[in-house]
Amino acid sequence: MDATYNTNGGFKPTIKRSADLAGPDFFPTPRWATFALIESEIFTGEIWEPACGDGAMSEVLAETGNPIVSSDLYDRGYGDAGQDFLTAQRTRANVITNPPFNSAEGFVASGLRVAQEKFALLLRLAFLEGANRTKSIFQTTPPSRVWVFSERITFYPKGAVVAGSGTTAYAWFIWDKAHAGPTELAWLKPGFKARFSTGAPSRATGLNRRTEAPHHQPLGHLRHSRAVGSHHDSHKVCLL
Repeated sequence: MDATYNTNGGFKPTIKRSADLAGPDFFPTPRWATFALIESEIFTGEIWEPACGDGAMSEVLAETGNPIVSSDLYDRGYGDAGQDFLTAQRTRANVITNPPFNSAEGFVASGLRVAQEKFALLLRLAFLEGANRTKSIFQTTPPSRVWVFSERITFYPKGAVVAGSGTTAYAWFIWDKAHAGPTELAWLKPGFKARFSTGAPSRATGLNRRTEAPHHQPLGHLRHSRAVGSHHDSHKVCLL
């Protein structure tokens, strides 16, 4: 593995982040990052993970009690290999994934096409930037909610020793077909990393078996509110 992957004990996802490569250049999603999503959003029905890799995210999603479909373009020993999400036509109730770094915009387009209810993408917070994305995505099909991580996520190559912390801010971007109104911005409070890191007990079983929908109160510019319908407090503002 290229020595430049490691800087001060941590791996630099902003430089080396390409989940489409076979071999060592594969960065599974830390389980706590997926728990942060399923404790904050309710998903009803089937969930498709179309970039499942070795199943790190799918295994956590299964704890919701929802049916899980896992696939990937490459064969990493989990799910249905050889499935290109960018050309997918079959619809599913929900799509949740951490897309390959260089395919994020394509995954947004495919998610809009195939997700019937919600789709959630784990992306750099900086995905909000850019004139091209503003024109091609945010002016016409902006996300319903953006859950910003208070704790930094570090993506390690599979099998690497976990040390150090990341330097890049990440967020869950949610497109909810039932949402009406502007994009809502929310912060995930610290604590998920400690509760749900590798080896920590799972505590999310059955979370999405609830039938009530989360209530997202319309907010004024930079007015703060507690997010309702999640297991943990978060703050959110309305993006105008």
